[in-house]
Amino acid sequence: MIEIAPAKAGRSLPWANWFPAGAPGPPALAEHALATGHGRWWADRPKHPRAVAVRCAEYAMLRGSPEALTAADLAPLAHTYLDVPPHFQPLLTAAFDRIALYERTIWICADPPRSPRPVPDGITLRRLTAADAVVVADLGSRLAWISDSWGGPRMLAASGHAWGAFAGRRLLSLAVSYVRGERYEDIAAVTLPEHRRRGLATSCVTALCGDVRDRGRAASWTCSGDLRMTMVPAWTTGFRLVRDYAHFAVGAAVGADRSGAARAHSS
Repeated sequence: MIEIAPAKAGRSLPWANWFPAGAPGPPALAEHALATGHGRWWADRPKHPRAVAVRCAEYAMLRGSPEALTAADLAPLAHTYLDVPPHFQPLLTAAFDRIALYERTIWICADPPRSPRPVPDGITLRRLTAADAVVVADLGSRLAWISDSWGGPRMLAASGHAWGAFAGRRLLSLAVSYVRGERYEDIAAVTLPEHRRRGLATSCVTALCGDVRDRGRAASWTCSGDLRMTMVPAWTTGFRLVRDYAHFAVGAAVGADRSGAARAHSS
């Protein structure tokens, strides 16, 4: 596949309706990439493409005709959670060294969201601003994924789509609209390990849900069905299960290691 510019990946193009419109959860990924400019797009050819892919952070979507692609074309989608129609599965098997089906659940927030419990003494709950980029980065490498869909800590902090719980200047917990669709904003949250079980994520999520509502959208939440702790902020805030969802976790592109070794040997 060849990479295409985000400015040329608009909803007005004929293939744009191949991607879900107005859907909650990860299926809103294409809308997020179009609206925010954070994401990369590929097609099998620049004009009248037969297959188109989008990737943002660790998520990707692929639509169109698998007959238009070879296994090697899917290399840019390696190491992602990949949303594809069933007829792409044989191509995935040929393209990656590992594929596994992951089942998720999608939840929608009640309108209005529940009121959060009071935050602990010494904690300030507020919307993030551009000045908070450093404290987002200070969350550390294990929680760094939370800003990936916005292009990093600086973009997340300035997005207007995140709330945090602070102790002084230190950010303890953060909730963000990880995927911003046209009708739904899919929320994700993190908390520093030593400050978990204090209700901080729930407070951040509840405040963010109010912003989402004010923007005329609904908040959604996506999590693994077998990880109860990932559901706690959603359930406490008033989210309710609406449907199951599945995508593939794919590994390295087949042949990637061999070709890398060959280049290293020849250099």
